[in-house]
Amino acid sequence: MTASILSIGTAVPPARVSQSAARDVFANQPGLSRIAQRLIRAAFDASAIEHRNTVLSDLVAAANGTAPVSGDGMPAAGADATILVPSTGDRNAAYVRLAPPLFAEASAQALAEASVAPSDVTHVVTVSCTGMFAPGPDFRLVKDLGLPLTVERYHVGFMGCAAALPGLRAAARICAAQPDAVVLVAAAELCTLHIRSSEDPQQIVSASVFADGAAAAVVSARDFGGGPRLAVERFGTTLTSEGETDMVWTIGDEGFDMVLTAEVPRIIGREIRGAVDAFLADDVPDVWAVHPGGRSVLDRVEAGLALDPTALDASRAVLRRQGNMSSATILFILRELLQGGEDGERIAALAFGPGLTVESALLTRVAR
Repeated sequence: MTASILSIGTAVPPARVSQSAARDVFANQPGLSRIAQRLIRAAFDASAIEHRNTVLSDLVAAANGTAPVSGDGMPAAGADATILVPSTGDRNAAYVRLAPPLFAEASAQALAEASVAPSDVTHVVTVSCTGMFAPGPDFRLVKDLGLPLTVERYHVGFMGCAAALPGLRAAARICAAQPDAVVLVAAAELCTLHIRSSEDPQQIVSASVFADGAAAAVVSARDFGGGPRLAVERFGTTLTSEGETDMVWTIGDEGFDMVLTAEVPRIIGREIRGAVDAFLADDVPDVWAVHPGGRSVLDRVEAGLALDPTALDASRAVLRRQGNMSSATILFILRELLQGGEDGERIAALAFGPGLTVESALLTRVAR
């Protein structure tokens, strides 16, 4: 049997901030030039984002004008709404504390919606690029969900926003080799742990789009009954001819450093047709799930593929409600299409990562 995504669960931290409130906090930081303030306002206003969730509850309190909350997140803002500059070690310590519960919440929802018991899981694939520790999130999922101690574990680390599709691809390959396998794929990203006040246009863009969230998928060729599923047809991957230095994710002394130049949307716009044509050949998808790296990325994909203006509605809706949650975002979009799509719809999924890398998947929604 063909491997399928049986369910997708999602989770976000409780602190939620409007884009306008976040904009004002960043624009009002001390020491910023007027040019930087204008860039901040322009980037936040052009993002097509309305709200984002974050583990930085103190930052949300500062944005909302309420008293800072202590003890449930990394201290990110003082009482005067000044954005603090924790060390990389402090930021990663917050990831170690705050990411596992989101991994577990999304995974528990996915298992419940697939009618799969924790004891049925044979493999775990975790995905993340915003923190690291060992034993890592794959180990913690076994402990937190009561999975069998014999579960095989894999971690897809530091591959950026595109990494959930390789995670799903690995799950499908496992199911092809072991038809009885039940693979839990879980992605969690705490992107906002690494935001900072800056006059650097690339850091400003990062601060304007990134958010926190987790999503998990149950992948198996077994039939557990229940609702619709996404049957896996095939996966693809390609590198663009340029862009190796335009989207970069490295580790600095004051958090992880994102390089995200203005060339990224333009490169995607120039090369997306070739990448997609090579992957799809004569197949024509009914629905598109495209990682919303930002509004301009979706605009360039829409133009480059000559898509109908409604083709990216699901991607734009997730961007508007949640922002860019890095690798978890594409799973939020696929959840919408799984739950609200039509039987037999063919879905083309695209995600973009450092390199520039284009990851692709072709899925079919099947009603049970």
